[in-house]
Amino acid sequence: MVRLDRLVNVLGGYGLRLSRCPVPRSTELRSVVLHEQANGRPVVGDVLLAIGAASVGEAVRWAAAARASVVLVRDSAAEEGASEEGAAEDEQPVAVMTVEPSVSWSELAAVVYGLVLEGRETESGRGPTDLFALADSLAAAVGGAVTIEDRLSRVLAYSSLQQHADRARAETILGRQAPEPLRAVFTDRGVLTHLGSSDEPLFVEPEPGHGLTGRMVAAVRTGRDLLGSVWVACPAPLDGPRRRALVDGARTVALHLLRSRASADLERQVETDLVLQLLEGTADAATVMSRLGLPQGPVRVVALRAHVGQDERHAALLLAFDRATTGFGWSRPGRSALTANTLYTVLPGDDVAAARTWVTSLRAALPATLTLSAGVSGVSAAEELPVARREADECLALHETRDPDTDVPAYEESWDDILLQRLRAAARVGRTPTRGPVAELRRHDHDNATKYVATLRAWLTAQGDPAAAGRLLDVHENTIRYRLRKMAELTPLDLHDDNKRLAMMIELATLDD
Repeated sequence: MVRLDRLVNVLGGYGLRLSRCPVPRSTELRSVVLHEQANGRPVVGDVLLAIGAASVGEAVRWAAAARASVVLVRDSAAEEGASEEGAAEDEQPVAVMTVEPSVSWSELAAVVYGLVLEGRETESGRGPTDLFALADSLAAAVGGAVTIEDRLSRVLAYSSLQQHADRARAETILGRQAPEPLRAVFTDRGVLTHLGSSDEPLFVEPEPGHGLTGRMVAAVRTGRDLLGSVWVACPAPLDGPRRRALVDGARTVALHLLRSRASADLERQVETDLVLQLLEGTADAATVMSRLGLPQGPVRVVALRAHVGQDERHAALLLAFDRATTGFGWSRPGRSALTANTLYTVLPGDDVAAARTWVTSLRAALPATLTLSAGVSGVSAAEELPVARREADECLALHETRDPDTDVPAYEESWDDILLQRLRAAARVGRTPTRGPVAELRRHDHDNATKYVATLRAWLTAQGDPAAAGRLLDVHENTIRYRLRKMAELTPLDLHDDNKRLAMMIELATLDD
């Protein structure tokens, strides 16, 4: 099942809007029906597709008869019946969602059925689709090798038929994406622009230098949303029945991709909810780990943030989340959740190198213009994940102060830097002494160009050894003794007091200089 709130959120991305909701958003939906009768009785179900309804009032009456909690109706019906039977509609406990004219009922049915009927299956991971079988069927109809790609030119499926196959096709399948030089050719020829704006198939002329013998390509689209493309290897443009087969095949592919997207969206939502339960400590950790398909054993938490420039953070983070959750459940090492401005991933195992490798592989899958910062928690048991989350947050904050190309901080290696970072943060908001030995020496250095603060830091680091302190500053040990005497004349240092030495070391550690 899926809850009404989730159905509303997902369908909102396909051009639907919730216009009326007298039922709780937590209502569970388990079935999808049309307005019809069987054995003289209305077919009942939780979601009604009001195909052919002349008004919202009629759609709501159909839904009430079907005992549905939500009804989907055309925008045009909502406009025509805007003032009709308003009071009668309000008496019915039925939520109403309106459908834009650009979205077909066939496409919408694929999404709704995918969400409601396949929801139980997606909790344990998405299963294989029949896109490969569809590619084989389409290849037989058009008489050429077929490749199905997503909107980022990544290969989703390809036919076993190799008629008119060429080197470009082989490289595309092996690399799971068209090679960069070939994509540049498509861009220069306006192929990608055409796919973004037209449903008409386009013939791409041969390009012998890149092993391309010719292609016919058609957009895979739902409404205004480009989902991907279908490519047919052919030496000349398709026409007649073969061209129509390509157009019809692209529409069928769109239905499959819609269902796949709906299932993927639901799986990500289920995964996010379960991961957040672990990170917040609000559920039995062993049970949740089992539901996520993670082994019972040591784990780490990775916290990530991504952005392009200074402003575009939301889109970059969504892209990182999409890549982190792409693939079947069993093929991904971790489980992820997106909350606020941070992506959290729970990774099994205690090897910090494996966690860093995972971050590196994720960064490699993202655009080069995107900046990614991350932090890795210490090794934890499942019930300790709330603490591990805080550790990962601390390491992430530390990494954001450094060059993003440096190694991702791990808590057991960076706890001292994290402590100093906290102290520096406190110092920046004025929570350090404005008077005292260190403050006085800083003021004197500023006004007289002396190096007393550096000398004090070196002496404390060398544990009171003037020779070692001199080597740190590249001066003679007598220079250190002379400066200490002058410093003692300016302010009471009390270097023989253990507590005062410790306090000065802490205060010096908070200084950026």
